[in-house]
Amino acid sequence: MVNKNISAVDLFCGIGGLSYGFQEAGIDVKVGVDFDNSCKYAFETNCNAKFIHQDISKIKAEDIENFYEENDIRVLVGCAPCQPFSTYTLNGDKQKDQRWQLLYEFARLIKDIQPEIVSMENVPNLLNFKKEPVFENFVDKLKNDGYFVWYKVVYSPDYGIPQKRKRLVLLASKKGKIKLIDPTHKAEEYITVKDAIGHLEKIDSGEVSKKDFIHKASKLSDKNLKRIRQSKQGGSWSKDWDENLKLDCHKSDKGKSYVSVYGRMKWDEPSPTMTTFCTGIGNGRFGHPVQDRAISLREAAILQSFPNEYKFSSSAKTLKFGEVSRQIGNAVPPKLGEVIGLSIIKHLEEMERNERID
Repeated sequence: MVNKNISAVDLFCGIGGLSYGFQEAGIDVKVGVDFDNSCKYAFETNCNAKFIHQDISKIKAEDIENFYEENDIRVLVGCAPCQPFSTYTLNGDKQKDQRWQLLYEFARLIKDIQPEIVSMENVPNLLNFKKEPVFENFVDKLKNDGYFVWYKVVYSPDYGIPQKRKRLVLLASKKGKIKLIDPTHKAEEYITVKDAIGHLEKIDSGEVSKKDFIHKASKLSDKNLKRIRQSKQGGSWSKDWDENLKLDCHKSDKGKSYVSVYGRMKWDEPSPTMTTFCTGIGNGRFGHPVQDRAISLREAAILQSFPNEYKFSSSAKTLKFGEVSRQIGNAVPPKLGEVIGLSIIKHLEEMERNERID
């Protein structure tokens, strides 16, 4: 048990995946900050914390410091938008995307606030960003400010997340060496798609559950219904479909490499990585394993490790399907947030024990 209160401010908080996980671990989240005001309802409703709609480049240190109590152990976390560092961006013209500079704004606030603990989560390709050594510069700034820095590419199923998601996780501490806790699941213990969403009510393409309006699937065209019906778990359009169902763009040499689009997930494995378009079968292997449809919003959320009861909209009437799909795909898996939070608590407990021994 840490003697002092641990409190966190969550920059780029989105709908609260990281904050929810922190609170599950036992860390008091004071506030979340994000430029996307559509995230306000989900963040405040589920995380019981204040949401600030603000551009991080406009925020000053004193704006954040006011939320910490005087004797708190201060944690500052920031998961900057990952799109500038995605494979798609790195391979295309979007290298001009200036959102990668938000990481430097995060570094600015760290330098001015000097929190005891810092954490950052992003896509592994941040390590390979060619425009500028953004991540290396970020780490150097932390070390120059007196932080012990640890980072690693983490495989989500190792920590009980039913999704083959790889994320770069960084932890930094003023108090001493810090790292993520050891994996909680071995390969034979990975949570599968069936484990995660097999209990949900069966629905059809374009249908919404009578029990849960978030359990809603997008409407498939007649042709796409024919395609999903011919798709096999873990299969591909190139092998499973009749020739008249194949898209011309996929018959090209480049298109032939996109074998997972319009594909079904496998029941007995973790799911593919959830993206902002994970509720459409044309955007990846996002077909339900056995039902003739794409996964629903609720299924996408659960595969991101959000709890079944997580609220994304106040009612079916106010639900914006595409908006919630984007929010879910952009989110930090709450379970990963909990693992990061538990790692911070474990580190602080170890530092306190060492202080008592000394």
